[in-house]
Parts: sequence; structure tokens; C-alpha cells
Amino acid sequence: MSFDGVFTHAMVRELKDQLVSGRISKIHQPYENEVVLVIRARGKNQRLLLSAHPSYARIQLTEIAYTNPDNPPNFVMMLRKHLEGAILENIHQVENDRVVHFTFSKRDELGDLQNIVLIVELMGRHSTIVLLNKQTGKILDAIKHIGHSQNTYRSILPGSEYIEPPKQEQVNPFHATKEQVFTLLSTAETLDGRYLQQNFQGLGRDTAEELAFRFSKKPNEKMAVWDSFWASIQEDLVPTLGTKNNKEFFTPVPFETLDKTETYDSLSALLDAFYGEKAEKDRVKQLGNELIRKVENEIKRNQTKLAKRQKTLQDSENAEEYRRDGELLTTFMAQVPRGVDRVELQNYYEDNAPITIKLNPALTPNQNAQKYFQKYQKLKNAVKLVYDQIAEAKDEIAYLESVLAQLEIAGPMDIEVIKEELVASGYLKKKRSKKNRNHAPSKPERFIASDGTTILVGKNNLQNDQLTLKQARKTDIWLHAKNIPGSHVIVKSDDPSEETLLEAAELAAYFSKFRQSAQVPVDYVAVKHVHKPNGAKPGFVIYENQKTLFVTPEESVIEQLRKNGTA
Repeated sequence: MSFDGVFTHAMVRELKDQLVSGRISKIHQPYENEVVLVIRARGKNQRLLLSAHPSYARIQLTEIAYTNPDNPPNFVMMLRKHLEGAILENIHQVENDRVVHFTFSKRDELGDLQNIVLIVELMGRHSTIVLLNKQTGKILDAIKHIGHSQNTYRSILPGSEYIEPPKQEQVNPFHATKEQVFTLLSTAETLDGRYLQQNFQGLGRDTAEELAFRFSKKPNEKMAVWDSFWASIQEDLVPTLGTKNNKEFFTPVPFETLDKTETYDSLSALLDAFYGEKAEKDRVKQLGNELIRKVENEIKRNQTKLAKRQKTLQDSENAEEYRRDGELLTTFMAQVPRGVDRVELQNYYEDNAPITIKLNPALTPNQNAQKYFQKYQKLKNAVKLVYDQIAEAKDEIAYLESVLAQLEIAGPMDIEVIKEELVASGYLKKKRSKKNRNHAPSKPERFIASDGTTILVGKNNLQNDQLTLKQARKTDIWLHAKNIPGSHVIVKSDDPSEETLLEAAELAAYFSKFRQSAQVPVDYVAVKHVHKPNGAKPGFVIYENQKTLFVTPEESVIEQLRKNGTA
């Protein structure tokens, strides 16, 4: 389901119950299109996420942790100026549209009470968040600045008068009279989802199709079906995640058109489950695009280098032919006419069988012979180095592919950790910070098994080396997904229980390229059997005496182990 007017209506009611009369304690803008307000309400801090993301626009409370940038954007500085310490007075949805007003009260420098409105417009790629002075109607700032050249209907710029989005003319299903509804339902030529969307405000395609499906089941009880559906939205929410045609949908109540449904305690918990991984991947893409391009370019460069070296090795197999042709030209030089591009001579290496040798017509017979000797010598010299160069290029590609695999499974907070590795490895230049801060190297992530055993997971190759080669005891257990890029995992025990070993194997599988696979092979062995070859790239080790487990990583298990580690 899209975040339509119906879901917005339900979410506003949930947020009102949780947040109204709360006080803002902190404001963050972790990503370009998203703001997090920490609001102290009902005796606890709650994180309100306001997202103007073009694909994932929404409002919700969230349990997901966000990393904040070192330098806060201008918009969040303006929010802090006007909203820190403010009281949330009301949350209001405009009609049944995807526009929500958060009204705050706060005293200014002179002690006068002022009302500030934070407007969230959830409209796909046109989504935005606007900070508005209620008394003047003027925009204080917006998360996206839109000038008149971009939108002739309205400008969204500091100092401009706020103009509401064009209003929908359809009937608001929450305010419609029984007569209006009856007329619209009974006069429809075809009572399908499209008709419902055209006549009722704020219905997403999935909501409209659900209503149409229910009408088709009871064609003579349309008003009863209508009343029942909207009563459930108003009074009996059951946040539901379901599938249709192998695609996931979220709904405020169970939809009969969905399969394999799963319910949640709140709409916000439902959205965390639905958007968590999708939004995280998108953020990683935003934050990691530059790194991914850099790594992919380095891989291509090394693949080109490898191809050239393999060509040199292949050519070296013909080196003896160059020597042979040079010697035949020298022996039978008197028989070689000048200015021809080839000559046929007797090959005394093969019982005087005739052989054709190519020539450069611009060179003398002697010069042609010397050319063949030079090619022979060059290939002989090159072959001494080319094996080492091929091995070096292959190691470089394998290392870069492991970094790329880490980027593909990284969360937003892992990007800086991987960037740190690329800087240390010389692929990226270290940027000078204006504040000249010396950041300590990042540390492996800590998880706690069900029986209390500590499990450590490296999130980049530098951490992997530090964890396995320096931090772990020789008797600790080391795990790694078999034959695929992934994290080093250390169980801080010389004799872990079978349950702990399986949990650690799930971590190794989850933090590998095969995160989404079933029955992932994971090798485990005592650390004393793990070694790093001299000169090997970060993260590369060899090991022996291993055993193998097959596990299917479950995100719920990983999150529980993570919670255990932070408790």
C-alpha cells in the first residue's frame, strides 16, 4: 500500500495519542530528505521521523538508529532555532489528503508566545517539509527549495507566502454523508477501484481495490460494507503486512486481497518493518555511491591490467617461434629478397619442411631477423615478471570485490567504516577536517549470544585483520562464510555451546554477500589455525582444520543478538 490519505489519517490519530503536549528535546537531519525530532512525551523520549524521500515519504515513530552528519545542514539549524524546547500542540491532517500540520508553541527571545507549524507534504517526488510562521503565513525554511521557474503554481522559498497544494475536489470519505455515499455507490456504471479513486478523496490504488473487492462480494450490502470498512479504520486498527503477487504491502487493517499477512502492535512498528531495509539500502546507495563508483573503477582498471598480462603470458608461449624465425632468416639471408612482405624458407627444425615467415618490406633481411630476436628477448624477460603480476592483479581484484560486497550489505553507519579502510589502503585521499579532529579507528560490532557469550563482528577488512590477528585469543573460535566475501566473526570462547555456534554462524552468513540466501555454508575453526600470508591484502587469511555449518540468516535473530550487545 502507498502512504495514501487513509493511512495518513490513521497515522495522525496514532501520533496524536503518543506525542501531543510533548516537548522537543533534540532535532536531527541524518539524511538529505529526512528529519528526526526527539520528543519527550508520555514519560519517555520518542523519535518522530518526517521523511520527504521521493520514494519512501512518510511520518512515523521509529526505533531505527540514525547516524548524524558532522556538519548539520542549514535546514536543521533553522529547525533547532525555532523548535528546540517547543511544545507540540496539535497534529492535523488537511482533509483526507497527504498533508499533515504539526503545530508547536514556543516563547521567543522577548518572551512572547509564538506558533510555528511544521508542514509535511507526502506527495512522492514532490514531497517536502516546510517550516512556517503561523502568524505571518511566511515560510521560514524548507527541506527542498523550489523556485517559481520550477513550479509556477507556488514557490517554496524562505520569506515566501505559503500556498497550500491544489485541493482535491472528491468527497472526503470520513466526512461524507450517507446520502452522498449512497448516491455515488449506487450510480456507478462499474464500481471498481478506479471509480472509487475518482470520487473519494485520499484513496490509494490498493485501498480502492480492497473496497471494490468487498463490494463485489456483497453487492446488495454496499452501505454496510462501506460503514464496516471505515469503522475499522477509525476504531479497530490492526497494522498488517501482507503480500499480493509476490509484492509486500502495508495496511492499517487486514485487507482481504492480501496473502500471508503479519500483524504489528502499531502503525509505526509496521512501517519500520516495511521500510527499514528498503530505506536503509537507498541511504547506503546515496552515501556509498561515490565509494561504489571508485571501487568499481578500480576493479575495471585491474581487470584491464590482468587481461594485458594474460595476453603477454599467452604471447610468451610463441617466444620460441620468434627465435626460430630469426635464426632461419639469419641462416638463409642470401635467399631473402628485399622489399617483400613474406618469404618461404626450409625449416631445418622440422625436416626442412617449408615455412612462411612474415617480413616488414621497409626493413633489410638482417633488420627483420633482428626484429624477431628482439621480440623473443622481450617476451623471455617479461615472462619472468608476468606470473607475479598476474597474481598481484588477481589479489587486487579479489580484495576490491570484497570491499564492494561489504558496500552492498552495509548499513548507513557502516559506510564511514568502509571509507576509513579505503583511505588507509590508499584508494581514497584523506580529507582534512575543518575542526581538525583525530578520529579513533572504528571497532568491530559486539553481539551477545543467548547464553551470554560475546561475539565480535568485523565491518571492514581493517577491522577483520585487527579482530582475528590481534584481538582474538588463539583458543577463540573464528567463523567466515565459505568461499565468499564477508566479515570475520569471533566467538570469545574456546568451547562455545552448539546454540552459540549457530548464532555466530548466522552472523557470519548475514554479514556476507549471501545475506539473502538459504543454507549458507560457514566455516569455523580455532583462531590458532588462521594465518595471514606475508604481503596479503587486508582481510585475507588462510585457514585449515575447519568444519562447516549450514545456516539461513534471520534478521530477527541478528537484531536480538544486537540488542543483547547494547543492553
